[in-house]
Amino acid sequence: MKADLHIHSSNSNDGRSSVEEIIISARSKGIGCIAIADHNCFNSYKELSNFNDIMIVPAIEISSSEGHILAYGINCLIPRGKSVPETIDMIHNAGGIAVAAHPYRWWSGIGEKNVIDTFDAVETFNARSTKGSNGKASRLASKLGKPITAGSDAHHASNVGEAYAEFSDDITDWEDVIKAILAGNASVSGKHRTRKQTVKYGYKSITEWIGRGFKKM
Repeated sequence: MKADLHIHSSNSNDGRSSVEEIIISARSKGIGCIAIADHNCFNSYKELSNFNDIMIVPAIEISSSEGHILAYGINCLIPRGKSVPETIDMIHNAGGIAVAAHPYRWWSGIGEKNVIDTFDAVETFNARSTKGSNGKASRLASKLGKPITAGSDAHHASNVGEAYAEFSDDITDWEDVIKAILAGNASVSGKHRTRKQTVKYGYKSITEWIGRGFKKM
């Protein structure tokens, strides 16, 4: 089963597609499981209850003081702006797992020094990260002995499935997905961000940063 574990909908301040459009795209690409991890927002999970033909992992992408952290298996908001250790503790207290999202991403990754032992896993394949950044994330996860995840980081439905984790087909629910992640039973694959896309991303990030009054997302 292919699982895209990092997608953004229009409920994120930078997402452009509805939940329904994301579901339609996932179906068309043979993605059997998704996690819509909107930025500091849990509205999509409520909408996803209307769909039962694709496995849904409850997720959110939290803006810690150092960068983005993915939380899986929770159904509540985690305050933004807290330190990495504080954010991880709050995710665990809410019953979820904490994943270091695209740790080497310029602008929104938490950086290697902040990938601490209490993380449950590392996102090692992200379709909006460069091949070099994904490679570094993979080597870091291996060095730390951490399980791995992957996702497209799609902000438009057309990009869903461009990176994914793959699990055994005998998985039956999202709790099994989390168990498989923690057991190290995920393989990852997909596309990397191209040089042209990197230039566009840099311009977009700087423009949005200025628009936010020089604050992190």
